[in-house]
Amino acid sequence: MFQKVTVAAEIALNDVLPALLAGKAQALKQDLSKGAYFGGRKAEDGVIDWSQPAQAIHNLVRAVAPPYPGATTQLLGKPMRILQTLDTGCTVTDEKPAFYVKEGKAYAVCGQGVLRVVRFELDGIEMSAAEFAAQHGTRHFEF
Repeated sequence: MFQKVTVAAEIALNDVLPALLAGKAQALKQDLSKGAYFGGRKAEDGVIDWSQPAQAIHNLVRAVAPPYPGATTQLLGKPMRILQTLDTGCTVTDEKPAFYVKEGKAYAVCGQGVLRVVRFELDGIEMSAAEFAAQHGTRHFEF
């Protein structure tokens, strides 16, 4: 999405740049009934609520993915960024939200469902599921 917006901005700038450089661009007052200003993203916009359904968390991860600050949580008392997920379609109703590694892949149990965690950082270091399992094991770690 970021790349698409960048291309759209380049096209818009191309259309007006000659007039701006020549000093002939006309100032137009913005009609706020057609849109207004957005306050911008804040880091807290990306904090994950693990009681939410897997699809909602997956959508959050996609919405705040780099170059934005990313979706964040805490695991093992350390900051964790979830950079990429896949919705497994699996539904779990009796487990608490947790992170675990199984068969070399990382997963997160959500309020409803399970996400595969494809890319993540723990304490500022990106690692694979295998690296995480080697350091911490494969048991379920509650968020």
